[in-house]
Amino acid sequence: MSFGDPNNPYGQQPQQGQPPYGYPQQAPQGVPPQAGYGYPQQAPAPGYPAGYPAAPMQMPGLIKTARVLLFIVAGLQILFGVIFGIVLMAASGAAAGTSVSDEADFLAGLGGIMVFILFAFAAWAITLGVKFSNGGSGVRVTTIVYAALFIALSLINFLSALGASSQGGGGGPVVGAIIGLSIGGIILASMVNSAAGAWFKRPRY
Repeated sequence: MSFGDPNNPYGQQPQQGQPPYGYPQQAPQGVPPQAGYGYPQQAPAPGYPAGYPAAPMQMPGLIKTARVLLFIVAGLQILFGVIFGIVLMAASGAAAGTSVSDEADFLAGLGGIMVFILFAFAAWAITLGVKFSNGGSGVRVTTIVYAALFIALSLINFLSALGASSQGGGGGPVVGAIIGLSIGGIILASMVNSAAGAWFKRPRY
């Protein structure tokens, strides 16, 4: 048999348009080449250049600062709540059985509400600070609400302290209120910038 014999299975010529056996086939025009056999190409993660693996995003410095401030504020609120509660119990015990016992009980009730609010805000701040590591946009929005309420309460405290200072009171409460306003402003500013948006919207695996 000759090489060109059509009956010879070992001598068949390749059909027109088909590459010979052993040569890599070329993709048709208009079809992009594949990265590897059986492994499709993967697009790079957003924010990273092509060809580089996506590294975990680091918490921005301003977010870390806000987190530390939340823990500090929570610790101070717990401390003031404990001190305030002890003072209230001592005053209520001293006023028991006197002519001002009813007024003392009323003030003790109001003081108890204030202590509860302090502890509630402290628990809220601690929860937010803990969730900064893996929380989403809901944590960011809740922190903005917390900061806005903290600023409002600090502003009320500042106005009250300023009025007391103008009547001969000390300037300590005014300084404390200013510090509170500054802390609330830093926490709020750290939540409304683009870095905070990127952090709390980052993909989680």
